[in-house]
Amino acid sequence: MLRIDFKSLRFLVVDDNAHMRRILRTLLHGFGAREVYEAEDGASGLEAFNHFVPDIVITDWAMPIFDGLELTQMIRQPGGNANPYVPIIMMTGHSEKRRVTAARDAGITEFLAKPVSAKGLYERIVSVIVNPRPFIKTKTYFGPDRRRSTVSTYTGPERRKGGKADVIKNSTLFEKVR
Repeated sequence: MLRIDFKSLRFLVVDDNAHMRRILRTLLHGFGAREVYEAEDGASGLEAFNHFVPDIVITDWAMPIFDGLELTQMIRQPGGNANPYVPIIMMTGHSEKRRVTAARDAGITEFLAKPVSAKGLYERIVSVIVNPRPFIKTKTYFGPDRRRSTVSTYTGPERRKGGKADVIKNSTLFEKVR
C-alpha cells in the first residue's frame, strides 16, 4: 500500500452526525493529517469550504439545510468558488446503484459506503491523490470524468451525448504529499 504524507493536506468533513465527524477526524489524524475542519450541514460546509479551501472534502449524503449532493453541485460551479476541482468523497449508508450513479452525476470523485473502515477511507484518499481524474465540462455537467475506463470505442447506453466536451487536466495533490 502506498504511503502518503498527510501533514500537508487540509480536509473538510461535512456530516450532521457529531459521532461520525469525530470518527473521521480520529482516522485522518491517525493517517497523519494535521488540518481537519468540520461542518454539521451543507450550508456550513459550503461556508467552511470557502473559508478554509480544503484539499479534500469528505461529505455525508443526507444532511439538513442541503445535502451532500447539493453541496457538491455548489462546489462544482466553475468560477463560483476557490477550487471547483477539489476531490469530494461521498459517504452514505445507502449504496444502491441508483445512488452511486446520482453521486457520480453530481460530480463526486469517490464513493464510500458506511460503515466506514480505516482501510476504505485511506484507499479513497490515496485514489484521489495518486490517480486524479481529468475534469469534463459540457453543457450539462462539470466534474471529474465519470468514465473509469479509457476505451474510446465505447458505444453503450452511458455514452456521452450532448456534443463537445472540454477535458480539463487539473493539478494533482501528489506533488503536495510526496
